[in-house]
Amino acid sequence: MDLNKLISKVGSAIVTVTVFLFALFLIIDFSMGSFFVCLILPVGFIMMTAGLHNECEDDRKVAANIGLILAAVYSTFIMFVYFTQLTTVKNEQLSEQAAKLLDMGKVGLIFNFDLLGYGLMALSTFFTGLSMKPKNKTDKWLKALLMIHGVFYFSCTFMPITGMFARMSSGGNGIGGRLALVVWCVYFLPIGILSFIHFREK
Repeated sequence: MDLNKLISKVGSAIVTVTVFLFALFLIIDFSMGSFFVCLILPVGFIMMTAGLHNECEDDRKVAANIGLILAAVYSTFIMFVYFTQLTTVKNEQLSEQAAKLLDMGKVGLIFNFDLLGYGLMALSTFFTGLSMKPKNKTDKWLKALLMIHGVFYFSCTFMPITGMFARMSSGGNGIGGRLALVVWCVYFLPIGILSFIHFREK
C-alpha cells in the first residue's frame, strides 16, 4: 500500500465533502454545522497539499515548501477561529465587549482572523499550483484553479483593513456574505474533486 497516495486521496476527499457541506449549511443557515465542517477542512487541506508537495520536482521545491508552510499557518488560524465559535462563544455567557471580539456574527476580531486565514490559504494554493508540472488535462485544470485562487489573498487580507465588511454587516442581515461564501464553495469544490482524481490516477 502506498501510504503517501492514500493520505493524499483521503485529504482530497475531506476537502471535497467539507466544502460541499459548508455550502449546504450556508444555504440552510445552520451556523453550527458550517463552523464544525470548517474545523475539519484544514486537516484535509494539509493532507492534500502535503501530497502535492511530495510529488513536486526538485526545481519547484521552494514553491512547494512555501505552499505547505502557508497551509499549516492557515490551518492554525482557522482551527482557532472555529474552535472558539464551537466552545467559548456557544457555551459561555459573553459580555458585550467579548462578544464583539469573539462572535463571528459581530464581524470583529475573530472574523478578521478568519479572513486572514483564508487569505493565507489562497497564497498556499497559489504556490502549490506553481510547484506543479501538469502531465494531463486534469492536472492543467487543477494547477490553473489553484493559482487563480491565489487572487482571494488580496480581498481577504486588505478588505477588512478598509472596514468594508463591518459596514456591510451593520446594514444587512448577512445574506450577501453567505452568498459570497457559497460562490467561493462553488469555485473551490472542483479543486478537491480534481485533486482526488489526480491522486487516484497517480
